[in-house]
Amino acid sequence: MATSIAAERRLLGDDFKTIEPSHYPALGDLPAEDVLALARTLREQRNRLRGMVHTNRRARRGKGEVRATSGNDEALGRRKQVYAAALKRVNHRLDALHGQARRAWHAAALRDVLERKRAMAAPHPTGGDTAHAGMHAKPSRKRTVRTDPREIGRVSQFVKNAQAKRDR
Repeated sequence: MATSIAAERRLLGDDFKTIEPSHYPALGDLPAEDVLALARTLREQRNRLRGMVHTNRRARRGKGEVRATSGNDEALGRRKQVYAAALKRVNHRLDALHGQARRAWHAAALRDVLERKRAMAAPHPTGGDTAHAGMHAKPSRKRTVRTDPREIGRVSQFVKNAQAKRDR
C-alpha cells in the first residue's frame, strides 16, 4: 500500500531530505546525473535497513549475534519500504530518461543510414539472359508405336461380324 508524504515525513524525520527529491514534481526536473546519484543513495539506505531487519530477525530466533537491536522491527520494515518505494520511483524515472536517450540515438542512426542510402548511386542491373528467338522444342523421348490404319478397320469389322454371328 502506498505511503503518504506526511507519513513518510513522520517515519523518517530528518532523513526525509534524502527522499524528498524522489517525489514527482521535483523528480521530473532533475537531470539524469542527479537522478542516478539519488538512486545510489536510496539503494544504499534501503540495503542498510534491509540488513538491520535481517540481523534483528536472526537475533530474535537465536541464530545471529545478540547485539543492541536498532529499534523495532516493524518501524525498520516500514522505513525500508519507504526507501524501496522511493527507489522504485527513481528507477522508473531513470528508465524513462534512458528510453528517451535510446530513442534519440536510434533515430540519429536511422537518419545516418538513410543519408548513406540516398548518397549511394542507384543500381541499374543488367538485362540478364534474353529470349532471342524464343524457346526451343525438345524432342519427345517416348517411343512411338504407329498402328496401320487398315489394321484398326480390320479389327473393328471382325468384332462386328462376331457379334452378328452370335445374334443370329
